[in-house]
Amino acid sequence: MTIILVDQDLCTRCGICSNACTMGLIDPADENTLPKIPDAKAGICIHCGHCEVFCPSQALLLNDRLDEKVPLPAGAGIIEPDAMGYYLRKRRSVRRFTKDPVPKERILELLDIARYAASAGNGQPVGWIVIHDPKKVQNIAGLTIEWMKTLINSDHTMSGYIPILIGAWERGSDVICRGAPHLVVATIPEGNPMAQTDAIIALTHFDVAAPAFGIGTCWAGFVAMAATSYVPLQKELGIPAGRKSAYAMMFGNPQYKIYGIPRRKPLEVIWQ
Repeated sequence: MTIILVDQDLCTRCGICSNACTMGLIDPADENTLPKIPDAKAGICIHCGHCEVFCPSQALLLNDRLDEKVPLPAGAGIIEPDAMGYYLRKRRSVRRFTKDPVPKERILELLDIARYAASAGNGQPVGWIVIHDPKKVQNIAGLTIEWMKTLINSDHTMSGYIPILIGAWERGSDVICRGAPHLVVATIPEGNPMAQTDAIIALTHFDVAAPAFGIGTCWAGFVAMAATSYVPLQKELGIPAGRKSAYAMMFGNPQYKIYGIPRRKPLEVIWQ
C-alpha cells in the first residue's frame, strides 16, 4: 500500500515532510519527483501523521483512515497563554458530585479527545472501560474496601492507614469513589512496558479536557491499586483477557463551582 498520497499540483517541494518525519522515511522531493516513502521502508512507518499535519500547502495525505480527515479551521485550537494558564491552574480534584449523570455522548466526546494523546511509537495501546451506572461504581468501591481488608496486619505500605478508611466506609462515607456517579478505567495490553505511561498520558488528556465540558474528575488511586491484584474487582470491572488496568478516574458533574486559585509550593528549576 502507498503510505503517503501527494497532490503534485499543491506540493511545493519544500522538504518539510521529509524533515518532520518521525522515522526519517520520506525521500525529499526534487525537480522531477514528489516526496515518497520507498517500499523497503514502508513497514517502519508508525502512521503518526507528522508528514501530513506539517505540510503547509496540505498537499500530502497519510494513506490511513482517509474518511476521518477533517480540515483544521483557521485559528482552531489557538489559546492565549494567559487563558491556558488560568484554565490549568483552576483545575481541581473534585470530590463532591451531583446525582445528575453525564450523558454517554459527552463522555464519548472526551474519550475521543483522549485518543489523540501521545503514545510510545504511536502504538495507541490504551482501551477504556466506562462504568456509567452509579450503583456499579458503588460496587467497585465496596470491592476496593474488601481488598483493603486483606491488607490489615500486613507489611503493605498502606496497612496502617487502612483501618481509618474502612471505619469511614462502615460509617457510610464513600472514601473510595467519593459518591462519583461514573468511573473510567484505562486498560493496556499485558507485557507492554511502555503502555503504563501511555495510559497516564491519555487519562491526563481526559482529566485536563473535562472542565471544558463542565465535568469534574479525581484520580481514583485506591481503585487503581486494588485493580492491579484483586481478582473479584478485576472481574467486576470486566477487564478483557490479555489486558490489565493501568489506572482509574472518577468523574461526574461537580457540586460546586470554582472561584479562585489556591497557592502552591514555589517553583523549583535546575538550569544546566
